[in-house]
Amino acid sequence: MEPHTDHIDHQQQRPSRFSAANIVLYGFLAIAAFYLIAEHRAHLLGWLPWLLILACPLLHVFMHGKHGGHGGQGGDRNSSPPSGQSSHQH
Repeated sequence: MEPHTDHIDHQQQRPSRFSAANIVLYGFLAIAAFYLIAEHRAHLLGWLPWLLILACPLLHVFMHGKHGGHGGQGGDRNSSPPSGQSSHQH
């Protein structure tokens, strides 16, 4: 009796990033991006200063989360820190 071959474990084959269809898609996206940037450069550069200004509050919010924010101790700024803690302030 021959072995039954229907139960062979086939690894799930994921589509390759470099298949012919994906290469064509990447080429199309690159050409589309080039023409969008080339034709709308004035619009994009006009928004750039505003995007930088809007980035400032976001950076402030996200960057101050790492060290506990302003004040640190939660009390009076002129009071001395509890023993064993540094007197680091902004």
